[in-house]
Amino acid sequence: MNILFLLIPSLILYAFGYWVYARLLDKAWGVDPNRKTPAEEMNDGVDYVPTKLHVLFAHHFSTIAGAGPIVGPATALIYGALPAWLWIVFGAVFVGAVHDFACLFVSVRNKGRSMAEIARAQMGGTAFALFILFLLVLIIIVNGVFLMLTAKSLTSLWPIEKLNLPADQTYFASVVDPASGVASAKIGGIASTSVILITLCAPLMGWAVYKRGMSMLFAYPAAAAIAVVSVFVGFYYPITFEPGTWQTIFSVYILLAAGLPVWVILQPRDFVNVQILYGGLFLLVASLLSAGFQGAELLAPAWNVVEGSKTTMGVLWPGLFITIACGAISGFHGIVGSGVTSKQMTNETHARKVGYLAMLGESTLGLCVTLSIGAGIAYADYLKAVWPMDLKQANPILGFALGAAGIFEKGFGIPSWLGVVFGILLVEGFVVTTLDTSVRLNRYLFEEFWRVVFRNNPPKALLNPWVNSLLAVVCMWAVAKSGVWARIWALFGSANQLLGALSLIVVTVWLKSQKRTTIYTLLPCVALCVTTVWSLVQLVPKYIQNGNWVLAGFDIFLLITATGLIAIGFLRYLRPPPAAPAETM
Repeated sequence: MNILFLLIPSLILYAFGYWVYARLLDKAWGVDPNRKTPAEEMNDGVDYVPTKLHVLFAHHFSTIAGAGPIVGPATALIYGALPAWLWIVFGAVFVGAVHDFACLFVSVRNKGRSMAEIARAQMGGTAFALFILFLLVLIIIVNGVFLMLTAKSLTSLWPIEKLNLPADQTYFASVVDPASGVASAKIGGIASTSVILITLCAPLMGWAVYKRGMSMLFAYPAAAAIAVVSVFVGFYYPITFEPGTWQTIFSVYILLAAGLPVWVILQPRDFVNVQILYGGLFLLVASLLSAGFQGAELLAPAWNVVEGSKTTMGVLWPGLFITIACGAISGFHGIVGSGVTSKQMTNETHARKVGYLAMLGESTLGLCVTLSIGAGIAYADYLKAVWPMDLKQANPILGFALGAAGIFEKGFGIPSWLGVVFGILLVEGFVVTTLDTSVRLNRYLFEEFWRVVFRNNPPKALLNPWVNSLLAVVCMWAVAKSGVWARIWALFGSANQLLGALSLIVVTVWLKSQKRTTIYTLLPCVALCVTTVWSLVQLVPKYIQNGNWVLAGFDIFLLITATGLIAIGFLRYLRPPPAAPAETM
């Protein structure tokens, strides 16, 4: 099958979603372009910061587009290209983007409050406590998995001969396996240098843009120059460490990023890094189109449900849906939107332009991952990188980088050795920008948790941002040290999409209280609740049989808290609303 038969209909559906379906939601929910936003009314220069649309979109998109839409589709390709394509595209248009848009809009209408705080206002204190507990456990798992994947990708190795390079090549540092004698290139070293240089330049960019008022006419070229130079330096001075060392280095960096004001590292680093992300997405789509017109076809099976169902992810339903995760719907996006982005938005119409459109961008990335791997490398190489016999060696990020390199070469003749470097860079940019924001959100959640535990009168030390940032980083580091991301991915995917369902419950209850249409959020909410709860139920005996008692405990805890929230939410939804409610602001 030619890849254009999947790519072109996808782009048409994305256009329909943004220009038709999302505008329908605008009208149904009463989006008001003339209403002041929390960023304008509560500007504090730290968290509530009015931000230009293009900067905010860059920050939001680079934050939500982490490892999920790459690792999920890369892993789920084992079920076949067509099942993955159906959920990535249709799931994003009618479920994921609706969720992101709704969470961002409702948060803006509630003073930029988080989903947990809105749950307390709409569903009571018990719902708030359950939401906080669910979020704390989920985000700790998310951060730990992403930290593992970051360290894994930065230490990626691949046989030099498969990069179409001679044994005496000088582009990459290399290592020889003493057992087989095979020389492998240290692909991750170049990306490592780039990540470090971009991070070191971020405070300078933040100072120039936010404190000195640098014009965007200069800021964009400056950011692009930093990104390009960082890659060139990486070729000459690649940095390589062991995975454990990378985990420690990133933990220290993330601690700083989570505790400092957003303009110091968080926003400027995202702004610089997003240049690579935009360029990578554009190059991926263009390469797929070019390769398709040149006759590129899927090398992976269109349908492989039987074989896919034999893997650790389980049968097609719910296995495929929770494995793809962020490529179609992610509860994490709602937390980013309500916890960070809503505090920086200057117009309610930006909820569609940022929330809905960014999710379509993430889905496009997931689609590109599926098609690039499916058509860019031999299926045997895909299995070797993503589904090896020893799952501890599984490296889906490397699988994507190899697939992207193959498509770049087929589409524009870019050498595979250069394409694989750009593929790793693209992923690293997504993952690191997600980690620093996610830990910052974890910090907020710990602060809320202490308020619940101490009944709004916690010791001052427990409200200190550095204390809670350190606690979030330590928890993340502890999960990452387990080094078994493949075992956790099913739990992460189930919990992450279940969080999306819980956020949709809160949003739906709020919409009903405002006498707004709820059908657009209620139907996806019910479907997600059934799928994700069933997935978590199935995972418990698997973890127990394998002796994974920690994962089994996490699973049971998430099930208990989620079941309580679902019950409270649907009971609240069925209750008649009070007479003539007023919108909160």
